[in-house]
Amino acid sequence: MKQAAHLDNLTLAKDGAQHIPAAVLPLLPDICAALREFPHEQAGVRIHGIQALRPFLAANGAIGSVAAEFLGSRCRPVRAILFDKTAATNWSLGWHQDRTICVKRRIDVEGYGPWTIKGGMQHVTPPFELLARMLTLRVHLDDVPAQNSPLLIAPGSHVRGRIPVEQYGDVVAQSGIYTCLAKAGDVWVYSTPILHASEAASVMGHRRVLQIDYSADELAGGLEWLGV
Repeated sequence: MKQAAHLDNLTLAKDGAQHIPAAVLPLLPDICAALREFPHEQAGVRIHGIQALRPFLAANGAIGSVAAEFLGSRCRPVRAILFDKTAATNWSLGWHQDRTICVKRRIDVEGYGPWTIKGGMQHVTPPFELLARMLTLRVHLDDVPAQNSPLLIAPGSHVRGRIPVEQYGDVVAQSGIYTCLAKAGDVWVYSTPILHASEAASVMGHRRVLQIDYSADELAGGLEWLGV
């Protein structure tokens, strides 16, 4: 059963998600300006090599410092995607776990695989323990009320390990569903493997979200993060 989100009660340790209101609100125009060259009417655009964005994402930057509060100052941004939902790109996404990372080049290392190319970038499924130590930040560039396709999460599912696809429904039923509402300038912090989903927006408009994965780990066997 879907529940109303109690934003101030969710914690990263217990629920796998935490709401940081107005975390980047003063710098929101500057963040949007750094993303101006990207198409804002595509479902998802993978971001790499944007110099103007990097100061915000560094561990001492406006966005990265949020991650550093949980992961420490050695954390780094390892992948970024700009999402938008409009009348032309209004999609829904079923329950799933994020299970891949983005690396500079393919090196076959035990425990890493299978390999995929997404957005022209090399991705691989790493050992799950690595994912469990990662964080995903969602920086909201627009308001996300209930009608504008907020992310849905299954709180506590981040501690269930790699969940078989056929068990998603049971885990969601056991965990319940929280709706992650947000205002422009808010940041939601998630444990990367948390079960999550998204419905199509019922009121057409923009729903721009800059999503960044953070890790404080080095990769094995000569593999390197591609980074942002």
